[in-house]
Order: sequence, then C-alpha cells, then structure tokens
Amino acid sequence: MGDAPLMVVDVVGVVTGWSRAAEKRFGVATADALGLPVMDVLARGGLRDGGSGEGRGDRAGREGGGAAEGFRLEPIDGEGWGVWAADGSDGTGGTGGEADVLGAALLDVMFTQGHVRVHVLDPELRLLRISEPSTDPDSDETRRLRGRRFREVCLFEEPERVEAYIREVLRTGLPGVGRTFLAGAEGAPGGRRTLSVTAFRLQEGHGTRQSARGRVLGVSVTVADVTERMRRQIRDHALAAVRDSVGRTMDVEATCRDLVDALVPKYADIGVVEVVDSVLRGEPPEPGPLGRDVPLRRAAYAGPDEPAYPLADVRAVPPGTPFQRALSDLRVRVVPVDDVTWAEADPLRVRAMRGDRAHTLLLAPLTLRGAALGLISLYRCGDSEPFTEEDVPVAAAIASRTALGIDNARRYIHEYAIASTLQRRLLPQRPAIQPAVETDHLLLPGGSGSWFDTIALSGARTALVIGEVDERGIHAATTMGQLRTVVHALAALDLEPDELLARLYDTAARLAQERAELPPSDPLHQEKLAATCAYAIYDPFTKTCTVASAGHRPPLVVAPDGTASVADVPQGPPLGTAAREPVAAATFPLREGSLIALHSNVLRGHAEPSSGALSKALSSPSRPLRDLCDAVAYELPDHTGLRGATLLLARTRAMPQDRYASWELPYDKTAPATARRLTSKTLEDWHLGGDTGDATELIVSELVTNAVRYGSPPVELRLILDRGLTCEIRDGSTTAPYMKYAGAVDESGRGLFIISQLASLWGTRYAAEGKTVWSEQTIPEEAPSGDERFPEGE
Repeated sequence: MGDAPLMVVDVVGVVTGWSRAAEKRFGVATADALGLPVMDVLARGGLRDGGSGEGRGDRAGREGGGAAEGFRLEPIDGEGWGVWAADGSDGTGGTGGEADVLGAALLDVMFTQGHVRVHVLDPELRLLRISEPSTDPDSDETRRLRGRRFREVCLFEEPERVEAYIREVLRTGLPGVGRTFLAGAEGAPGGRRTLSVTAFRLQEGHGTRQSARGRVLGVSVTVADVTERMRRQIRDHALAAVRDSVGRTMDVEATCRDLVDALVPKYADIGVVEVVDSVLRGEPPEPGPLGRDVPLRRAAYAGPDEPAYPLADVRAVPPGTPFQRALSDLRVRVVPVDDVTWAEADPLRVRAMRGDRAHTLLLAPLTLRGAALGLISLYRCGDSEPFTEEDVPVAAAIASRTALGIDNARRYIHEYAIASTLQRRLLPQRPAIQPAVETDHLLLPGGSGSWFDTIALSGARTALVIGEVDERGIHAATTMGQLRTVVHALAALDLEPDELLARLYDTAARLAQERAELPPSDPLHQEKLAATCAYAIYDPFTKTCTVASAGHRPPLVVAPDGTASVADVPQGPPLGTAAREPVAAATFPLREGSLIALHSNVLRGHAEPSSGALSKALSSPSRPLRDLCDAVAYELPDHTGLRGATLLLARTRAMPQDRYASWELPYDKTAPATARRLTSKTLEDWHLGGDTGDATELIVSELVTNAVRYGSPPVELRLILDRGLTCEIRDGSTTAPYMKYAGAVDESGRGLFIISQLASLWGTRYAAEGKTVWSEQTIPEEAPSGDERFPEGE
C-alpha cells in the first residue's frame, strides 16, 4: 500500500485518521471527524441520504464526473483499518450510494476481524449476533449463543458493573468508548485479562446523535483484549513513577522509602529494599558481587502485613536462596515461589511469603559501576498478575535509577560526616573553666557552619564568641576554622570588641578575594563568603559586658530573677560584604548570677523575651547550665531549619575578694618600694613565696618603675590569683611600652625584657582613661589556684 488511505478507523469504528482527500470527498473537516464513530461522520457530511443529492459528497461526486465502484479496507498494524477508494483514485469521484457501500464494507470487516469481538444485543442485553472470524473453528457461534445474556457470553469478574455501563449507553445514547474491565484467564496463577469494552446504541434513523428520536433497537458492544497493552502501561507508569520520585533527597533510607512508595501497590503488592550496611553509613561499596558475610540493612518495606524481618534489621543474606544468587551474579531474575525449594535456608521469609499468598518474586540487585549496593525484592500475591520476563528490563532500569540515587545520598553522607567531624574538632571539646564565668553550650545535630568559643583574657576577663558561616559542608568547616583562629589571635592582643571585629572584617575581605581569584571552574569561585560574628567581653571587676556584632543577632540576657531581655547592641554588616561601616560596641551591666545567651541566627524567632523557647527554657537561671541546655533542646521544635544551631550560655560571677588585691600607689620614687611591700604581704597570705614571690616582687618593681618614669598618675597595682598569678599596673598615660635589648654597659632598658623572662605572658591593653600593663606567671602545682575556688560544674 504505497498510497495514503482516505481515513483510518480503529477497531471499534472510531475515526483516528482523516486525510485532505477525505475532507474533499466527504465534505467534513479533519477536526470534525477525528474521535467520532465513522457512521456519525459520514452522516454529518450528508452521504447517507442516498440519491437525494443534498449532501456535499453528492455534489462532489457529480463534479468529479464519474462513479467509483466502492472502497477497499485493509488492516493497518496498531491502528485499525485503512479506507482507500476501490479504483485506486483519491476517492473524490464517488456518488451518493458510496456511503452505503462503505458502511456495509466496514460492518463486514468488523464482523470478520479476529482481534476484536462485536456483539449485537437487544435492549435486554441478550445476544443477537456475534462476530464470526474466518479463523474461528466455531463458525456458527451466533446460532449457539443467540438469546443468552451478555454477562454469560463474556465472563467478566464484575458483570454487574459491565451491565450497568452498557445500560447507561442504552439510556442516554451517548457512546461508551474504551472502558476497561477485568476478566478471568486460564493458566498462570493470579492471571487475568483486561478487556476494553465499547458500546453504541442502535436505533432507527441511522442511530446518529442527530436522530435521537428513533426507536431503540439494541446496542453494539465490541470487546478487545488489551491485556498486553495494559501490562505495558503498568510497567511504563512504574518506571515513570520511580523517575519522578526517587533520587530527590540526599538520604539513603528516604530514597529507599520513595522507591517502595512508587511501586506499591500499583506495580507490586509488596516491596522490600535492603542496602549494604556500610553504604548507609556513607562508606564506598566494594567492587564486584557481594560477599556472603556482608550484612544488609532493611531500609524500606511496603506491604499489607508485617514483614518477615523488621525495618533496620541487619543480617547477611542466607546462602542457597534466590536473594543470594541475585547478589552473586548481579542479574535481575523472576522467581516463581509457589513451590519453594529453599525453605530451609530462610524459613522465616518463606513463611511470610506463604502468608501473603505470594506467587512470583522479582529480584533486582542495586549495582553501580560493578559494585553491589543492595537488593530490591518485589512480590505479587493473590489474584495479581504474575511477573514475567518482560518485567526484567523494567526492574533493571528501576534498580539502576535507585542505585544512582542511593550512591548520591551515600556521597553526601560521606562528605557530611567529614565536614561534621572537622567542625566538631575545630570547636571547644568541653566547657573551659573561666575565673568569673561558668559556660556551657548546645549544638543541635545537623550540618552547619555555626561556631562558638570562650577565651580567657587578661585581668580575669572572659571573651564569649559566636559566629555563623552561611555555607554547608567542608567549605563551611574550613571557613569557620579560619575565622576562629583569627579571633583567637586577635583576642590575645587585648583588643576591645569593636576593634577586634574591625580587623576580622579585613581578614574576611582577604578570604573573599582569595575565592574570587580561584579558577572559574572551581566551585568555591562561585560561592561568596558570607559570615556573621558576635564578640563579647565580660569584666568581673566592673560587672559589665561589652558586645560588638558583625551581622549577628544580639544575645539574650536573663537576670537572676528569670526576667529576659535582648541586649541593645548595634548590628554591623556581615563579614565578607563590601560594606565597611564602623562597628560600635555596647556596654551594659550584668548582675552576679545573670545568664547571657549567644545563639545562632536561626534561633532569632525563638529568642523573644516574653514567649520564645529560649526564654521559657532559661526562666530558672540558677539551674545547672547542662540542665538549661537540655531544657532548650527539649523546648525547640524538631525543624530542619534549626539543625546545626548553636547556643552558648554563660553565667556571670564576681571575683572573690580573697583572690585579688588592688592599691593606688603614690606617683613618686617611693612607689616601687611600696608596691614590693604590698605584694610580699599579699603573696604571704596566699601562701606563695620562694621563687614565685621573688619573681613577682621583681616584676611589680619593674612595672611600677616604668609607670612612674614614663606614665602619668594615677598609678594602680592589682594582683589576681586565678589559673595563674597576674600583676597589673594601670596609669593614666596611653604611651605604649616596648621591649629593649639593652647593651652590656647600659644601666636601663632591661625592665620589660626581665619581665618577659620571668612571666609566661605579658601585654598591654588600653582604655579611655589610660593603659594597663600586665604579666601572668604560672603557679607551681603545690600552690592553691583559682580552679579550686571554682570547681567545674558548680
């Protein structure tokens, strides 16, 4: 058939193809013909009026100047029947009677095609005629079945629904096209057929929609076996569902759950996914088939009953079973389970399959690049269609898609584990003991760039730091480590919070510039550095806290009576931004026993003073800090946005009076001797003498001498006994001292050099009213220290 047909009609008589020649021959546009019964289309064109001459087809025939002898109908694979003009022309030269010839020819084809059965029923749904294909050995089937009810001719599983469908067509006259119903099938267990039923009402006046007043004669019902087509659709839909839903999450177990949810119950009655246990922890799989002793974890299950093994069960696959064979040769297989020969190898699983009436099992190993990740087990039970070899390619595609999703999630878990380990190693491992501050922290599970710190400063002061990097994974951990190291280095310079953050802005700008200079192919080149930080210093002598913020939320302050408030702290721009506005610090008093809570920005909605979760959990500030951290964790909702959030709690204390001493010294040459005498008496009271006492007196003498010689009044001396012995000399001058390496014959210039040799640390800090030069000495182990005064956890 080299020429194109005039039209194409499917197995139930509906027009599915309409050529331009057909438009010209029958006078009906393509849009008006497609999807309608062929007889309705012909009637719409006026061709069924015989020789009346009123139809456009008759006019076309007369204009064509000749009569065609009829039409030729031939089957077209997968489409129905093609209609050609019998003389091989384009069909535009016909007469008015050609429609009757076409209708008779079409009716004859419909009653002689083997793949569709046509039933003519009376209004009571009794059989009047049935198609008799020439290939049917029973050529007198109509005579044998005439008068029987339609439900007796076609053994549907739900005959009542079928009859109701046909009676609705009889009542309304609206055709019912392609409704599917199930019918039993002989052979395989659970087998059944899917039949497509199309019904048209038969009535006088040609039975067209335009002639709805004619007497109803009965109904024409065509039945086509579309079982294979429906099976293909089920397989295609299963594969499409897996492609749409599997692989959207970076969680191995969630990926497995998405798989069984996509397949059960539309494709399988029971679905099980087992994954190699080490893969669930993010470890790479071993190449090749799975060893017998490698354990699998049951990651997902979907089915009507309890599974043979519970979720999260970990066990090796028993040898001598189809499961072990699938993991050995890494091939998809269909396994009939009606007659199980391996029951002794896995009796619990076999017992569960028999209880579920399972008859076929589809096994698909999860493989990627030759390595086994796990196994998919799909069961069909009871009356369901059994799996066949045609399901093997589908299962292989499903397993491939799932394996890719599992491996992506595994890689994410692996990187997340590395980043989390790195982050935790970069954070303080336990609360640091501070002289006048008790601290503890809460770090919620989950990946995050949050970080915190407590840093001991000179003069028994404590720095409280919290920051957040707006990134995830390894990059967040490395950036966090860089910023934390810089803060530690700057804190050692005794900078005020606003001065420290000003230098931290410079560091962040350099880090951002380094990213911008990376090759464009580097993923970090596209990631802009964005971070926040808050830096606070608590002074136990003044009982004040000074805070500066670089884009970070201000801390929550809880008074000893439980009253909560948010500190009024100016908020500068985040780190890494182009804005370089000056950062201002705010100082506010803190009563002894107050709580200061520095928290991640994601907790801002829970830090409201009156109704926030933090305020509720911290309403009893005298409780142990560990209990308060737990209370906050219990109070916060389990929300993904809060994962990785950080909270740093600090309870303030005043310095015990027996652990420090201070004096104002005369601003004259007697000051060094007075300082040595006061120091000697205090060290004696603290049971510090010997070498420590001699060294301390020398340090004090040198510091006081420098203050009197180069500074300005007033001059104050303060001794602090804590982790070490601190000597502080404050004067009214802001001139910075510096170390000189005096020559062999010089009589001066050795003061700070001597101090650097006797003290473990020394430095200078500045204030609006002057400067303080300090030194810190290590206390011998047998001497009492401030830690005994403030044991951990008190």
